[in-house]
Amino acid sequence: MSEQRNFPDWQELYRTTPAERLPWYHAGLDPDLAQALERLQVARGRALDLGTGPATQAFALAERGFDVTGTDLSHAAVEQAAAQAAQRGAAVRFVQDDILDSRLDGRFDVVFDRGCFHVLPPDRRGDYVRALRRLVAPGGFFFLKCFSAMEPWTEGPYRFTPEEIREIFGAELELLSSEETVYQGTLNPLPRALFSVLRPR
Repeated sequence: MSEQRNFPDWQELYRTTPAERLPWYHAGLDPDLAQALERLQVARGRALDLGTGPATQAFALAERGFDVTGTDLSHAAVEQAAAQAAQRGAAVRFVQDDILDSRLDGRFDVVFDRGCFHVLPPDRRGDYVRALRRLVAPGGFFFLKCFSAMEPWTEGPYRFTPEEIREIFGAELELLSSEETVYQGTLNPLPRALFSVLRPR
């Protein structure tokens, strides 16, 4: 769907809302990502948690042995994540960054987006794809979780079909798989989602 949707002020949201109350909060590693990493035998390397938010995915990847960077548009989210890292003694780097105008250096073997892409303005998706192509290392993987077109709830993020994912990313990233699943979080019922695996062409 391409009509313009309205989303929260991310800075204000993370400043005022406890992480555990966020709709996308999931304490452990996303199970679809965990299964994909095992299936593809990806166990080490540099990982980017794009739109890290409450940072649960960044910490879970670090616990598996990845060298993790977590980024978010929200200064508040990054500050909270960095404070958690200090408390845990976790060697995770957190950076405030806008993926549409990213200042990140280097490339990553694993890039995971569990909520950034599906809230971006439709007319900026091309910028997002080009940024990703620069960040995913040769031989690396991009894992994307977004709302599915099968989700009946009319509010919230943009929805996508596997065909739309292929069309949006296809010039830069090859779609290896795109499967229907659910979006783990605090909503009941859990929203319908797509989990897609892509790699650089």
